[in-house]
Order: sequence, then C-alpha cells, then structure tokens
Amino acid sequence: MTIPPIIALTTLLLIVVAVVFRVIYWPQLRLNRIYRKEFPDNWLEILRRRLLFYGNLPEKLQHQLQNLIKVFLNDKRFVGCGGQEINDEIRVTIAAQACLLLLNRNSSQYNQLQSVLVYPSTFVATRQVRDDLGLVSTNRTALLGESWSQGKVVLAWDNVENGVLNLQDGHNVVLHEFAHQLDHETGATNGAPVLQTRGAYKSWAQVFSKEFEALQHQASHQQQSLMDHYGATNPAEFFAVATETFFECPLQMHRNHEELYRELVNFYRVDPAGWITS
Repeated sequence: MTIPPIIALTTLLLIVVAVVFRVIYWPQLRLNRIYRKEFPDNWLEILRRRLLFYGNLPEKLQHQLQNLIKVFLNDKRFVGCGGQEINDEIRVTIAAQACLLLLNRNSSQYNQLQSVLVYPSTFVATRQVRDDLGLVSTNRTALLGESWSQGKVVLAWDNVENGVLNLQDGHNVVLHEFAHQLDHETGATNGAPVLQTRGAYKSWAQVFSKEFEALQHQASHQQQSLMDHYGATNPAEFFAVATETFFECPLQMHRNHEELYRELVNFYRVDPAGWITS
C-alpha cells in the first residue's frame, strides 16, 4: 500500500516540529516552570546563614542565584554515603556554592553532572594503578572531595561545613570540585574550560601558564603564596585552586595577581571583590 504524498509530508512536518520543540523550546519551558516556583523560606534561611556575603550581592544576582539553586536541586540527585543522611541543609549549602560559579554565565547547569555523593567526613578512594613496568597495584587515598568525569561529585560534609564557615581563607572544597566540573565540559580536564571566544584562549594560556609556573616555583622552594601549593600539581588543579582563591580572597588576588584575577572576572562574569567592599 502506497502512502499518499500529502500524508507522508504531513507526518514528516509533524516529526520536525516535535524535534524542534523538544530541542529548542522544551528546555526553556521547563526552566521557566522551575523559575516560577517560590524559593522556600527555609532554603532562604539556610542560604543567608551559610553564604555570609549573600546580603552583599546585588538584588539581581540574589534572584539569579535562587533560580540556579532551584534548577540544581531539581535536576541533581544527592546521595548520602557512609551513613550520611541528606537534608535541605546539605543540599542548599552545596548547591548555593556550586551555583556561584554559574552566575551571569551563559553556561549549562552542569549538564554532565548527575549525582552529588556526600560522606560525613574524609573518605577513601581505591584505585588500580599501573606502573611503568605494567605492574598493577591498589592505591588508597584519603580525600575531602573529588570530581568525576562520569557525572559525579564526591564531598566530605564536615569539610564543606568548614569551608563555608570561613569564606575568606581561600579553601573551599565545593568551589574546587565544581571548578573541575566546568573544566570537564571541554572533554579534557586540563585547566582550560570553555571560554567565550576563540581569541580568549590565547590570553588565558599566557596568564595561566605564567601564574602556574610561579606557583610551582613557590611550592618547590617552600615559599609562602596566596594560592594553595596544591595548585602546582597540574594545570587542572591550578584552575580549581585559582577559582577557590578568586571567590574567597578576591581583594588579595586582585592586588597580587591582577592579570589572573581579570581572566577569572572575564570567565566567571562576576567581580567578587565588590561583595566584600559593599
């Protein structure tokens, strides 16, 4: 039986319309539905208590951060590990810090991320390691946080709490691990996330290479530095450590690492120094 051309054409058009709707319009409709939901009062209380500079944010950024948190908590699954129970205190505290990295940025909502695994304290990661001779051994490492390219972030809750209690010491495991998630979006975790323009990569590479080498020198000579020496491990860790410092010690970074600070302002589309001086 031959299908009349008009029916075949109509069917094809309906398929095209359905695909276009699903790809272009449905994601925005879904976001708008989430945005319209009221930000719960208990979430706002947690946000104000945990993110001490929240009140210094411009009202536009406060509203934007709330929307980002709503989407994050709608889309990401939180899993308690090692006996850790998950509640709104944990979910909102982690989501608020993770979403700081998305403010003003035309970026995905960590689309590759599916789950946030939360341990009560330091957890042990077990891996199989192959040496230069091909011999395989088991390596166990105690960790406070870890970012996986397979759609997971793992965090130790006591360290998350310690990091958010002091938002000016340059150490924040949530900011660190979610900076790695942004780095993953290129398909290679190498300290060069997705930038706005092709020309931005040249400036980024020049500034980050110079600062990375300087931190390596300081680390190898046991010299004091604003950024944690762990950032000298490799370019990916440098980007994550620089992100922690940018949001937690913006005034010091602007004063001592102005070029690096400007690169991060251009990338994150915010200037956190204003949140402290406001």
